Amino acid sequence: MELKKNPKADLSKRSGLFFVIGLAVVMLVVWQALEYKKYDKVKQYDTSMDVDDLLDEEVPMTEQIKTPPPPPPPAAPEVIEIVEDEEEVEETVIESTETSQEEEVIEVEDVAVEEEFEDVEVPFSVIEDVPVFPGCEKESDKKKCFNSMMQKHIRKHFRYPEIAQEMGIQGRVSVMFTIQKDGSIGNVRMRGPDKNLEKEAARIISKLPKMTPGKQRGRAVKVPFAIPITFKLQ
Repeated sequence: MELKKNPKADLSKRSGLFFVIGLAVVMLVVWQALEYKKYDKVKQYDTSMDVDDLLDEEVPMTEQIKTPPPPPPPAAPEVIEIVEDEEEVEETVIESTETSQEEEVIEVEDVAVEEEFEDVEVPFSVIEDVPVFPGCEKESDKKKCFNSMMQKHIRKHFRYPEIAQEMGIQGRVSVMFTIQKDGSIGNVRMRGPDKNLEKEAARIISKLPKMTPGKQRGRAVKVPFAIPITFKLQ
């Protein structure tokens, strides 16, 4: 049986080449489509609004203001007139302070010079006459009685602050105060572990009665005193 087709006319032999050529053409078209750019039309604008050139102009520097020179000093007079001093100056006469034998000497009586007594503070431990706590007037050892009465006063008015109890705060508060010259209590200072304990110590000291002031060389003086108050939980 004879073949109807010419073997030279067989197109299947070059189908691979045609496929590669077609693929290359498609890739070229796709690349051109991706790279295609469209630009807007350039609009005409008024060049008179361009102020860039104006900003580039150099600004002239201001001239330095020159101050006028000071006026020349007045010319000195050609002739100097000499004015005579007609005023008379009284001479100071220094008289001798020495007394002559003829003058009577007046005797001056002895002038009592009042001794100045400085307002000083004398510590409780060295003062001559200690302050007298009410109730110790008849005691021979007033210093010992003073300390004993202070302890009684503290125990009588002592109250443990509730907030300190709840927080478990305890410790010693050092209290310092001054017995004034009139027997009153002043200049109270405290130092302790807690403000509530210090406040209670100040309240106890404020309850102190008025005392007989301490004396040094027979004069009332200020007497500083310090005592610890211990707050201890049971």
